[in-house]
Amino acid sequence: MSADIGRTVADLGHTRLDLGRSSRIGMPEAVFAEGKTPDQCVEIVTALLERSEAPVIVTRCRSSQQDALERLGPEGVRGTTMTWRHAKPTRSGVAVASGGTSDEPVLDECVATLVAMGVEPTVLRDVGVAGLQRLLGSLDACAEASAVVAIAGMEAALPTVMAGLLGAPIVAVPTSVGYGTTFEGLTALLSMMSSCAPGVTVVGIDNGYGAACAALRIIRAVG
Repeated sequence: MSADIGRTVADLGHTRLDLGRSSRIGMPEAVFAEGKTPDQCVEIVTALLERSEAPVIVTRCRSSQQDALERLGPEGVRGTTMTWRHAKPTRSGVAVASGGTSDEPVLDECVATLVAMGVEPTVLRDVGVAGLQRLLGSLDACAEASAVVAIAGMEAALPTVMAGLLGAPIVAVPTSVGYGTTFEGLTALLSMMSSCAPGVTVVGIDNGYGAACAALRIIRAVG
């Protein structure tokens, strides 16, 4: 088994690509652009496009990295996330909701990942609980969802409210949005982890990609 696994690794010197991840777990290795040079990003994406057949997802691209990667012809650019070779859209069943417009970068990362993996999500923007009527007026759009990603900063009450109103699994994403006492998302993280609504799953601060992957695993499990 170790020999088979070894053959799925592509060593670029600065990076060792896990080409077999998609076949093992149903999701490819994503490229986290932070800390990488534009040239490294281009080399990595080129190798993934040449050596695998899975979707390619690059998150957290700064402008210089995006400029370099544009020449590879991305199929999707949403915020700081760039994607290639999207899977054929074959699934729905995921709703993604954000508390406010300031949460948009995290929402973009989540939605871009889902779309690249062949899922067309229902997106609810700016439905935070400070104007609860906005959420209540949008709940019908979530009625058929098998998983809901709820993205919020500040006190991060959105996932708890949604978990009290919907039967679908809730994946909560704290964001680093808010004033000084939000401590760059720590308050939102602890609030979500302390939710009184049963069964809320929490990912790391600003981790839209991780939330998308959790939702993918859920909808695949329920068929």
